[in-house]
Order: sequence, then structure tokens, then C-alpha cells
Amino acid sequence: MISSETILLTRTEVAGLLSIEEANAAVENSFRLYASGKAPAPGLLGVHAPEGGFHIKAGILNLGRNYFVSKTNANFPGNPQKNNLPTIQGVIIVSDADNGQLLALMDSIEITIIRTGAATAVAASYLSRINAITITICGCGNQGKISLRAIMKVRALEKAFVYDIDEKRAKQFASELANELNISIQPTNNLKEALRQSEICVTCTTSKKQFLNRDDLPPGIFIAAVGADSENKQELDPALLSNAKVVTDITSQCAQIGELHHALQAGMMKLTGVHAELGQIIIGEKTGRMNDDEIIVFDSTGTALQDIASAAIVYEKAIEKNIGIKLNFSK
Repeated sequence: MISSETILLTRTEVAGLLSIEEANAAVENSFRLYASGKAPAPGLLGVHAPEGGFHIKAGILNLGRNYFVSKTNANFPGNPQKNNLPTIQGVIIVSDADNGQLLALMDSIEITIIRTGAATAVAASYLSRINAITITICGCGNQGKISLRAIMKVRALEKAFVYDIDEKRAKQFASELANELNISIQPTNNLKEALRQSEICVTCTTSKKQFLNRDDLPPGIFIAAVGADSENKQELDPALLSNAKVVTDITSQCAQIGELHHALQAGMMKLTGVHAELGQIIIGEKTGRMNDDEIIVFDSTGTALQDIASAAIVYEKAIEKNIGIKLNFSK
């Protein structure tokens, strides 16, 4: 008889059940399955609020078991300063996609952070120079930290420049991660100079105005543009995209809410100007980096497929280790 129990997992429990290495592999596999036609297109709904917004991402992925996952996230950038709440808050629902059984409810913060960092690392492994040793991180919050940790799994980085409009956060970032990762981390307020020395750049801010311009970039840099996950967020000059090789997580979604959205609106690009989705490169359907001088942009809006791949690991390990509060909503 199938159990009707649902497990409830807190942020701390989720964090203890999902490693960066597991997330990197799971997220890469989710891109592979989608590009191979083995997963339906995920869904997206966004709702604006006065001080932030909400989005719902949902999809189905067969990972040995057929999972449906829906994530509702609130994103309120002013929270840390105004009321000591996290910028991102939310919940993930995990269900059996074959019979609708509710399997788990779990906090969404850690999965959102880790799976986004994993997507950045996967993209870097295919699109950055193999010998890249220097990176610039724009945005020194949790996403910037996990991005650096995740990329360190795929590239032998030696130096990181970290940039934030709050210089104190950049200094804290450097202090926290330099010893952990055993690399040189230098806070900077001169973004242009840092970029000139970098082979990789990650933008993971809450900016609503472009701050990365084409003229700031050296030949061959790989940019993971992470911050634009709604149509009112923007980090990159549209002209930058029109002069680069653009790779998306899912092109239709990026056209709605990503950096691609702004390039299309500005008339600087057409959809046909997108080189590939990341999954197409992973399965060999499209080419990745062709030479050391290409400037490549990965437009990363975050997909439900990444959430499913990560949440499935958390759920299965929680069951195996008997972690979480058991509930029965059917009573």
C-alpha cells in the first residue's frame, strides 16, 4: 500500500541534504534531458508586488521516478535592510507525477541558491576558457558565494575580484571565502579594471539598470548573467548581447524575463540571434566555445527543471535518512 505521508523539510535540513557536486551533476542532467526531448517545457508565472515580486515555476521530470515540482518564491531585495528577512523566501512542493501524491514540502531558499550556482558552473564548464584562472563576481550575497564555490569545481581558479555597491559586503565576502577556497579574493570598486583581467564574470545582483557594457569586456570572457529573473531586472547592456555569442537556459523564458528580453525590446537582437540553449550544447547538437576570443553570454533565468533535479535528491535522501516531519494532509 502506498503511504499517504508527506515530509516537511526546513532550510537547514535541505542544506544538509544537497551538496554542490550533486547539484552540478543533477542540473547538467536536467538540461540534457530537456534538450533530448525527454522532459516537457516547464511553466512560469510572475506576479509583481509593491516592494518585490513572486514567481511560480513548475515542471515534470522523470528521474527514475516521475516527479512534478512547483516552486513559489518571493523576491524582496529590500528585506535584509528593512526587516531582517531573507531576500528570497518560498516553498517547494514535490509530487508523484504519475498519481498526484504529495511527497514533500520543503523550504526553497537553499535549493534556489545551489541550483542556480550549479547552472552557472555547468555553463562555465562548456563555455568558458578551459585555462581560465581569474573571475569577477558582481554581487556579494549568497548567490555570489555559491557561484564561486560551484565554478571552482569545474575551473582551477586562482584569483577572484568581488564587486558590490555595498563595499562592506565585498570585504566580508573576501574574508569568508579566501581561506575556504584557497584563492586570492580582492574586493574592488573598479569593475572595468577587474573585468580586463578576468576570463569569467558572474553577475548576480538585484539591479534594475544595466551596469555591464560591451566596451568593458576583454576578448574571450564568459559572462553568466544570473540576476535578471523578472522583466524589470537588468544587468547587461543590450548591445553586449548583440555582439556576443548568446546561450540561454530556455530561450522562450529568457525572452520573457531575462537579459534577452531587454535586447529584444531594444531592437538589438532577434530570437534567431540566440546561438543555442545550454542543453543543446551539452548533448552536442550545437557548438560551445570555438576559440579563445569569443565573448559568450549565458542568460540564466532559472528553470523549474533545475528545481526538480535538485529537490528530487533532497527528497530521496530525506526518505533514506528518515529526516523531516511527517504529515498526512489527507486526514
